[in-house]
Amino acid sequence: MSDIGPGPEENRTSEANRPTQPATANKDRETRQWAMFIHFSILAGWAVPIGGLIVPIILWQIKKDELPGIVPHAHVVLNWIVTSLVYALICFILTFVIIGIFGFMALGLATIIFAVVGGIKANEGELWEYPGTIIKIFK
Repeated sequence: MSDIGPGPEENRTSEANRPTQPATANKDRETRQWAMFIHFSILAGWAVPIGGLIVPIILWQIKKDELPGIVPHAHVVLNWIVTSLVYALICFILTFVIIGIFGFMALGLATIIFAVVGGIKANEGELWEYPGTIIKIFK
């Protein structure tokens, strides 16, 4: 090596010896991002009826082979959807006793909070199980 710096041959070898670390870091970042989208997609039901049920399933089916790291997040979300449907049925029955109205409000608030917290945790690379999920069809 001369005083001016490495020659052209040394530059080529140093570039060839670089690890492919950015590719795996990019894949991990993409996995975390799509996992966050799956959690947030529950909120689509607030804008489009049945959207909170369909959008998470579509995102999961589109990305499950490309990014297998999102599958546990999709399972958590889908288990919550099934559980919240059961809670909604119970709230509907209890609506005749007036208590169900408060149950619907609590269920809506819990869904918003769980989706936001789950999305933030997913973006940090963590899997967060929604509290109160009593039915676990997807494992």
